[in-house]
Amino acid sequence: MGEKSGMQPQTTSKGDTGMNRPKAALLKTGKMARLVLCAAMLGAAVPTMALAIGGASGAKIDYEIQGQIGEVQINPYKIAPLTAIIKDGGYTISDASVTIVPKKGGQTISYRVAASRLKDYAGIPVFGLYADYTNTVNVEYVKHYGGKAEKIKESYTIYAPPLYSDPDGTIFQKGAFFRDVKVTKVDKEFADRLYFVNNLAEKSGNGTKVVWNNPVGGALEWNFAPQNFIIDTQGEVRWYMFANPIYDLESIYHGGVMMGFKQNDDGALSWGYGQRYAKYDIMGREIFNRRLPNGYNDFSHSMETMKNGHFLLRVGSANYKRPDGKNVRTVRDVILEVDANGNVVDDWRLFEILDSYRDVVLKVLDQGAVCLNIDASQAGHTLTADDLAKMDKNDHFGDIVGSGPGRNWAHVNSVDYDEEDDSIIISSRHQSAIIKIGRDKKVKWILGSPEGWKGDFVGKVLTPVDAKGAKIACENSKCEGDFDWTWTQHTAFKIDSKSKGDIIYVSAFDNGDARGMEQPALPSMKYSRAVIYKIDQKKMTVEQVWEYGKDRGYGWFSPVTSLTEYQPDKNSVFAYSATAGADFNVKSGAFTTAPNPFINEFKWGAKEPSVEIQIMNATGYQAMPFNIEKALSK
Repeated sequence: MGEKSGMQPQTTSKGDTGMNRPKAALLKTGKMARLVLCAAMLGAAVPTMALAIGGASGAKIDYEIQGQIGEVQINPYKIAPLTAIIKDGGYTISDASVTIVPKKGGQTISYRVAASRLKDYAGIPVFGLYADYTNTVNVEYVKHYGGKAEKIKESYTIYAPPLYSDPDGTIFQKGAFFRDVKVTKVDKEFADRLYFVNNLAEKSGNGTKVVWNNPVGGALEWNFAPQNFIIDTQGEVRWYMFANPIYDLESIYHGGVMMGFKQNDDGALSWGYGQRYAKYDIMGREIFNRRLPNGYNDFSHSMETMKNGHFLLRVGSANYKRPDGKNVRTVRDVILEVDANGNVVDDWRLFEILDSYRDVVLKVLDQGAVCLNIDASQAGHTLTADDLAKMDKNDHFGDIVGSGPGRNWAHVNSVDYDEEDDSIIISSRHQSAIIKIGRDKKVKWILGSPEGWKGDFVGKVLTPVDAKGAKIACENSKCEGDFDWTWTQHTAFKIDSKSKGDIIYVSAFDNGDARGMEQPALPSMKYSRAVIYKIDQKKMTVEQVWEYGKDRGYGWFSPVTSLTEYQPDKNSVFAYSATAGADFNVKSGAFTTAPNPFINEFKWGAKEPSVEIQIMNATGYQAMPFNIEKALSK
């Protein structure tokens, strides 16, 4: 049999084969086998105090415990690889603090841990590990056991894995999230900053290739893999999201673009993507992850948190019957309010509130940069009145620049809630306007060029004034002096701590495309601005009180995306010029490389930044300071 099967008889230590072993030896072997079998059966019936790995529950612990409490869990919730939990080991612990020992010359991350967080995670949360590095983590805590409290200081050695991002298969990608980070300037008072960065991968061949078709239109084709991370002021990544467990490019209901990140008052992050909106803490623990209500679709850009626990989501209508009888999905023109449980509270249907056929801005937009899906072949091109008129006679709906519901006529990219008068402030890119709308769905004021507004809207346009309140002379879309409207802007946020009554301050990122209702002679003449306005809501006037970026010209110009936002903790203004710094074709203005976004932070009123960090070879959407104390210490 052995020769036929290719098997050879085993040789014993005495040179005998197993088949030729004496009978007594075989009987002895059989007896031992029965004893082993009986022991195994007894083991299954009677628990023991020391069991092998994979065995029944018991007292034996066969994994490493470094310190005096429990084991270390890396990436405990699967989506935050540079986090860990030092488990409490069944003890009660209190008064915990954590310090991540920095690399040489690096930034220390140190924080207290709130008592509630110790209970949330059943241990000590560790945030801020360096990627692909053996980290030293110093912890202090009080261990309570047997009626005694012992204060303990100890160090843990924790290796964290390399950064990972799904490759997109394009020539632009040079690294997981970027090629490099260039730190140009960080003033001492900002040296402890952490910055949350919400970037996007390039369009990928793995992305979903579908559109809504019943009804038609919508913005479903938007599908960019997420690249979300936190960097310190040395340019080191100290946290990133491994989104794969909650994201799928090939799924309608789990894909899309992750946008609208906010750090809530409780320290957790909220945002949306495609047909979902979500809230997770910084350790990756899910608070909620929900489908949009059935009447709405295509979240992107903005998810505002309200103090009453509600959320404002920028979405589209899933089914709107136009006056001509056509059913469409609308594009970026509905603000949805949901409560903490996801129930619909209210909505602002902007196609019924504003003039969706105001086309003066649409006709001067650079069609190569109308939103994030930049089309280099259309760079420098604009639409004519005939183009728009023909479009409205056909069924060409979707995420395209055009007038009327079912097309991208508004492109609202931010919404901010003003609790003083129960209103919303929106940024409408394709109207180049910042607009305040009440709960009654009536427009309160319009911050933008007066060109093209009709009827009652004419009286809602704010009048520019100087610091003394004197009216500034304007002709059409151009004003004397330094005052300027915002053009295809992103983010319009009320600065609550600076505002009082009818006098409010509003920040915005003025992208600058179609500035003055025209395209310049050369693309290199374009520029962007971070800008702050002072608005007298009673007198209906607006004063420009601060700007930055005009003098930096095309090198700081972001055709799309970006953010400007006041930071109360340091009385500063943060700006992210998110698609600046790309190489371009001088003739067409089209990108020939990925952008190199700028992070800047300014002391209130300063003309020059206290912080400048440039992320090389990346496509940015938004960024903001991240507060670790809010996340883990409160």
